[in-house]
Formats: sequence, C-alpha cells, structure tokens
Amino acid sequence: MILSGSEIRAQLGGNIQIQPFNEDQLNPNSYNLRLHDELLEYEEIVLDMKRPNRFRRISIPPEGLVLQPNQLYLGRTIEYTETRNLVPMLEGRSSIGRLGLFVHVTAGFGDVGFCGYWTLEMFAIQPVRVYAGVQVCQVFYHTVEGAVTEYKSGKYQHNRDIQPSLLFRELAARDERQKKLKFDSSGSPEDPKTDP
Repeated sequence: MILSGSEIRAQLGGNIQIQPFNEDQLNPNSYNLRLHDELLEYEEIVLDMKRPNRFRRISIPPEGLVLQPNQLYLGRTIEYTETRNLVPMLEGRSSIGRLGLFVHVTAGFGDVGFCGYWTLEMFAIQPVRVYAGVQVCQVFYHTVEGAVTEYKSGKYQHNRDIQPSLLFRELAARDERQKKLKFDSSGSPEDPKTDP
C-alpha cells in the first residue's frame, strides 16, 4: 500500500524524515523534492563500469541551464530524507515528464533505511532549460510486509553530495572474492620438492 499525504505528515519525525519539510510540497500521496543548484556531467566518451569515471561540476545559474539531448546529467535533491520501516520510491513529476525530461533513468527504487540526498539521473529528449529549486520529482512510500532488513551499503548511504556511479567498488570486491575462491579451490601452492 502507498501512504497518503496525511499519513506521510503523521509519520514525520518517526519513520520518515524530510529536511527541510514544506507543507506546500505535500501531495495527496507523495511529497515533491526540489533540484539542487549543482549538476555533474561525465567527461568520458565511453563510461567504464570497472573504474571511476571523470566528471565535471556545473552550477545552474539564476537564468537556468539548458540540458542537451543525449547527455546524462547527475543532480541531487535539496531535501535530505531518511526512511525507516517503509520503502521510499522516486518518480518524476508529470509536468516535468511533459517537457521530455527524465529525472531518473532506472534508479527510482529506494531501500528501507536509506538516509541521504537522492541522486537524480537526468536525461532530456530535447533541449530543456532547468532551474535550481524547481520541484522536479516526488517521493512516495510503500508499506513492507515481513521482517525488515535496513539498507546498509557503504556506497550511497549517508551521502552528502551528488553520487556518480560507484559500481566499480562492487565489481572490484567481486573480482577479489572470485580470485580468493579460485585460489582456495586449487589448493595452496605446492611446497617445493626436496630429495630425501
């Protein structure tokens, strides 16, 4: 089930933290989040999953910034959120979608226990001018059935900034585990043979 706006308000300070909270951003079953004034843009032509990719920071000036098609921009919300015992979900607002602007490519699914700012994966169908402080997306909350295990990943938890992909950390740890398993299954190196 999805929480209503009045239930989101009722759970503030408990299962839900939204800082800052503004009553005007509360909807019938979601809460609007605003775009921060800084974006990240990757500088690599080919992005590599197995290593950090270079990026540059872009500030959104008061007159707005035109996002170009076929370019991924990473942004973040002004609001910091914490969620306990509920699943937070992020979606773009319909008014933003009608301008051909995606605010998350695939990562709209949050985890129980997530604490931090939401990183936005912004992609424009055609050139579109964006402004800092605009309500670009909305968070809504699903109830959970069964035992709750909170999100504890070291990659994105308690972030304080826009988060580029940290998949390379996960892949490096996986590769290290596979090397260890391969070593363990082949046995330890043989002791040098000595003549009796």
